[in-house]
Amino acid sequence: MNSQPAGFGWRVHAGLLSVQLTFGGFHVVAKAVLAHLHPLALAGIRVLVATPLLLLLAWQHDRILPRRRDLPWLALLGLLGVFTNQVLFILGLRLTTATNAAILMPSIPVFAAAVAIVGRIERASAGRLLGIAISVLGALIMLDPRSFQLGDRAVGGDLLILANCLSYATFLVVMRPVLRRLPVATVIAWSFLFGGLGVTAVSWPYLHHLELASVSPAVWAGLAYIVLIPTTLNYLINTWAVARSTPSLVAAYTTLQPLAAGLLAFLFLAERPGWPQLAGGILIATGLWRVSVAAPGERLKASARA
Repeated sequence: MNSQPAGFGWRVHAGLLSVQLTFGGFHVVAKAVLAHLHPLALAGIRVLVATPLLLLLAWQHDRILPRRRDLPWLALLGLLGVFTNQVLFILGLRLTTATNAAILMPSIPVFAAAVAIVGRIERASAGRLLGIAISVLGALIMLDPRSFQLGDRAVGGDLLILANCLSYATFLVVMRPVLRRLPVATVIAWSFLFGGLGVTAVSWPYLHHLELASVSPAVWAGLAYIVLIPTTLNYLINTWAVARSTPSLVAAYTTLQPLAAGLLAFLFLAERPGWPQLAGGILIATGLWRVSVAAPGERLKASARA
């Protein structure tokens, strides 16, 4: 249904940059909220608020219902990008540290490239793979893997975060063929509908016992940020970007998260970046440029069978 442009320009990059800038504070905000809420309660609140918003937006903008043959693919996207992604991330973040979670995030573009190549969604081009490797290296230099903490509790959380990264990377890749048949808002709204059912089911016991009066205004403010920006808005922007570029490029932009966190620290905490941050930032920008240059001429058309 959707026509794919021959290339992509500044709007895609600006959108993906905004996603990472606003997602930069998500780890910290979520960690603060989790000190007062069970992780599954947080996951449940995310989908219960975001899903109706997305469905309303999709109906107002697209005015279509998915065909029966598309429903299994939308359910799979919901499983990968909403249920598994959100539940594993929030449970993993509770068990491990925000630093560990940030260090593991650069695995997303590696997983996405592997899944896209195996699924023949993208070609295994040297330029794209080199760009991803450079971006991941830059992110790791900024994050300093030596600060990675091990321990019985942390290892369990780290494995959940890593599984979350694989799930989200696969979600980005599987989404691409579906977006050739359905509009952006419809795809993400119905993915949330299917995935949100699972999240609500596992989180309901914690939501049922949640005492709303005991939730402080600061926690409500953190919840509002998490639901409206990293959840509703950023899912829409990433889906829109996948439709107009490649899963590899969208995934590669996740390496900007440590750079975004460093920028926020510079602006609001007066922290000055050091040489690792500067070198890592240059490598990330170089890698993203390489992936961007390689992608338009090397994309495979998605299979009509999805």
